[in-house]
Amino acid sequence: MTDAYIAVDFGGGSGRVIAGYTSEGRLELDTIYRFQNRQVRMGGHIYWDFLALFEDMKKGLRMAVDKGYRILSIGIDTWGVDFGLIDRNGNLLGNPVCYRDLRTEGMPEKVFSMIDRKEHYSVSGTQVMDINTLFQLYAMKMEDSSMLSVADKLLFMPDLFSYYLTGVANNEYSIASTSELMDIKNRKWNYSLICELGLPKHIFCDIVMPGEDRGMLKPEIKEELGIDYDVKVVAVASHDTASAVYAVPQEKEDGVTAFLSSGTWSLLGVVTDNPILSEEARVNGFTNEGGVDGKICFLQNITGLWILQKLMSEWADEGKCTQYDVLIPAAENTALSSVINVDDARFVCPANMASVISDYCRETGQQIPESQEEFVKCVLMSLAERYRKGIEDINKLLPSPIKKIQIIGGGSQNKYLNKLTSIFTGLEVEAGPVEATAIGNIKVQMNTFK
Repeated sequence: MTDAYIAVDFGGGSGRVIAGYTSEGRLELDTIYRFQNRQVRMGGHIYWDFLALFEDMKKGLRMAVDKGYRILSIGIDTWGVDFGLIDRNGNLLGNPVCYRDLRTEGMPEKVFSMIDRKEHYSVSGTQVMDINTLFQLYAMKMEDSSMLSVADKLLFMPDLFSYYLTGVANNEYSIASTSELMDIKNRKWNYSLICELGLPKHIFCDIVMPGEDRGMLKPEIKEELGIDYDVKVVAVASHDTASAVYAVPQEKEDGVTAFLSSGTWSLLGVVTDNPILSEEARVNGFTNEGGVDGKICFLQNITGLWILQKLMSEWADEGKCTQYDVLIPAAENTALSSVINVDDARFVCPANMASVISDYCRETGQQIPESQEEFVKCVLMSLAERYRKGIEDINKLLPSPIKKIQIIGGGSQNKYLNKLTSIFTGLEVEAGPVEATAIGNIKVQMNTFK
């Protein structure tokens, strides 16, 4: 048998179970199982199918065992902000609601009619976004949610998966930092804010740091997997961005290197020792997220390849071409120069992405894309322009300017977008690793065995 660390990586559209092991001093990755992550619309809300995801995770773990791996530990990472609530008996009170649900519309305005924005940022260090946990919980309070009134614990998505593997409830630092409810300097819950907003204080669990143990697999889980040995679940940097950033070498002799985690979302920023909580950081939409070794991922959340992914989904329904290796080269040869503001609210979850892009270009007096390749060109140029602005914003807050961008994640394979990013920012761009999240996840697990 081969000793292996297992990274379970849940993204907004899919999940993966990946085994990591060392061979001749090198980390090798073996993707065991890939599965779909669906958003389910029901009763006026959008949910994640947690039950199916949990079963897929267990299936991937069983497949790893069947393939001959002896599991040393398991680390789980997911997207941020979303959560599940459990009752005092440990029962899940309902499928977690997706951050793209419309229940948070108008919630920031309601919250900031009661608290001061500047003072709030000086504690949380979090970019205000409708999707943040703070506004999801306040929306539930405004609805007089029966689930919120009977909840015993709040568990973010990676916490929830870990809990049902181990029976131990806690909140991991990096994922908790996406909530807008933490005191980012002290790495503790901001209980004064929680109480001021009338949210139940008792549902927030102890915060564990990356590298700490979250618990051991329950006997019934081991039986399902067909193993007779103990396996610990490790608190990795369970926000997928923080895991991905940990895979990027931070020491650069040639100046500051920015990371760009490119996927459904684009996360553009730098690693710092301490949070940056200035008014300029707040105004420019920066967030301070927890990282490994107590570091801070100082970044902007940018709508990423979601817009192109939504277009592809629409084109698939229409029976049109959805091959990236066909459409992207064609896009590179088009003359279209129209750009959209990728962070405009209209692109969050439209019924038809092509229509809203056309409307935006019409309203701003730009050429309206007509062909598929023109839509692709518009999206990629718009992302590159947004990255240019992000670099400009970061440079205002750093003692020395960024010299290089390291693009990581699945989007790093888009060579044309990488090229545009270099052209628009005027910086050197290096792509990879593609599997940065899994690498960062496994690196933390490996450190616990040293």
